[in-house]
Parts: sequence; C-alpha cells; structure tokens
Amino acid sequence: MILTLSCPDQPGIVARVATTLFERGANILDAMQYGDEETGRFFMRVVFDPGPGEPEALREALGRVAAEYGMDWRLRDPKERRRVMILASQQDHCLTDLIWRWRQGELPMDITAVVSNHPESIFPHTDLKGIAFRHLPITAETKPQQEAQLLGLIQETRTDLVVLARYMQVLSNDLATQLAGRCINIHHSFLPGFKGARPYHQAHVRGVKLIGATAHFVTADLDEGPIIEQDVERISHRDTPKDLVRKGRDIERRVLARAVRWVLEDRVLLNGQKTVVFTG
Repeated sequence: MILTLSCPDQPGIVARVATTLFERGANILDAMQYGDEETGRFFMRVVFDPGPGEPEALREALGRVAAEYGMDWRLRDPKERRRVMILASQQDHCLTDLIWRWRQGELPMDITAVVSNHPESIFPHTDLKGIAFRHLPITAETKPQQEAQLLGLIQETRTDLVVLARYMQVLSNDLATQLAGRCINIHHSFLPGFKGARPYHQAHVRGVKLIGATAHFVTADLDEGPIIEQDVERISHRDTPKDLVRKGRDIERRVLARAVRWVLEDRVLLNGQKTVVFTG
C-alpha cells in the first residue's frame, strides 16, 4: 500500500503514522518526508505491507490520525492501475514514447484512449494496436462543444489522469479547472522562460546555451501550473532552430515519461504553486 499525506507541520506526525501502522500489523518498507519551512506544511509518502489486518480497520485508523492533524491524505493499493488518457496533436514523439514504455511495462497504467484533434492517419509510426482512438476535431467556433465531448469521454472511461503529449490546444479555464491536479502537460521549453508558441525559435534568437523541457500540472493560467520535472541539454552557436527542435524532442520524451511515472507511483504532492516530488 502507498500512503501519501500533507498537513500543517508539527512534532509527532511521523511517530503517530508509524505507530498506527505498527498497531495494525503493517510493515513499513519505504518512507520519505519533507517539512517546508516557508509554507509550514509537512509531506510524507509511506510504502508498506498492510499485513493480515482488516483493510477497512486500517483505513479507519489512518482516517482518525488524518482528522487529528488536518491531513490531506490518500491510501492506494499500487496493484490498482491508474486509468490514463493521452492527448496529442500532429507531433507523435511523446505519444509514441509513452506507448512504448507502457508496452514494456515501465508505466503501470491502463490507457483509456488516445485522443487527437487530428485523424488517426496522422500517426503512421505510432503503434496504436489495441488502444481506443478518438478523433475530436476542433476549431475556434467548436471549442466549447469539443471540450464537452472530451470531458464526457474522460468521465465515461473513468480516466484518472490526462496527459497532454504535445496536444497543441489551450484548454479552456473551465476544463483546466475541472482537471486540476490530474492533467499533465509537456512544455517544450525550460519554464518559466520562453512560454507560448515556438519556444525553440525564441531560444535561438536569444542565443541560449541550454535548452530544456518542463512537465507540469495544467491550470487555468497558461504554462503556469506546478512543475513536476525539468531537464536540459547544452547547445552551441552552431545549432539551428531545426537542431534545437530535434534535440528538444529527446528532452521532452524523457521529461514527460518521468513525470507520468512519478505521478502513477504517488510520488508527486502539490504544495501550492509548487510540488514535492519524492524520487529518492
């Protein structure tokens, strides 16, 4: 089982959680915690073997601890795979990489659907065999109807997590709000610099020596959501915008894959406009 929690920081939280698990016959296998001095919040992730005790009794005991300390908490059996929907537009490198890793067993998830504003034929090099594909075209005039269809599909398929794998449509404030905390985007730039369109061209004009990519939670504010993961690669004055795009694709793939895996493994906790990521 995996227990994640956050609450106002105070002495005794770790001891109280550990004692509660011990008293119910559970055995802690891994534990990480962090106290944020700036916000006064405490964060914890515990992996444990629940032992022979009754699951509901354990959940009730943890619920009492959570109420005592004012915790936001979640208890999940890692055998229960998250249901994930992937959205993509014309570029398929992130989509293809996620599907490949999923087929290799690297990402413990069930793909509910791949959704695109372009037809399936736009992805001739992506192995979509056995995966539901939905084409939801969109224009400025049809955006409200398309997003209503998309939200209906998310609800119908009981999707837990939505991944924007180079989905080049800006979600409306309403949809972004409804997906708060369960929608990840990959931005092809090292945020907070070079937001919006054509960031590699912006970087080239500025003569940067490093380019990067950022995986973040989606919020109503464009490219302002809590950052989950970032990475960079060194470039030189010889690199053209095309070179930057090529190198950037590699960064985007690995950054998004790490972010998705960490969320699937309950390693990412929201901390206001930031995240706490237990990756040790």
